[in-house]
Amino acid sequence: VQLQACGGGLVQAGGSLRLSCAASGRTLVGGWFRQAPGKEREFVSSITWGGTNTYYADSVRGRFTISRDNAKNTVYLQMNSLKPEDTAVYYCAAARRLGIPSHDTAYDFWGQGTQVTVSS
Repeated sequence: VQLQACGGGLVQAGGSLRLSCAASGRTLVGGWFRQAPGKEREFVSSITWGGTNTYYADSVRGRFTISRDNAKNTVYLQMNSLKPEDTAVYYCAAARRLGIPSHDTAYDFWGQGTQVTVSS
């Protein structure tokens, strides 16, 4: 399965962006991670196939919303009320089985990163 992420960009604090991750095949779990300069990659959010189970990092809960369109094999991350500390390269990931959502080792496939920059 190949993943193609897009939707990053430059936005002012308080603004919004929507990231998309299109997969070439069906996967059980879709997720997003991010990596800021000089920091380790961290979990952002994930969603299961049916969309009934969603998970968020505490730092984004209430501001970010993950969703998916299974007909298009695409996972979205709507990011609102963006803060400068959200600046990072965002990576989409997908898993064939349900593991611990926040662990990057639970994911089998990774897309290229998309840069999100939030200016103050």
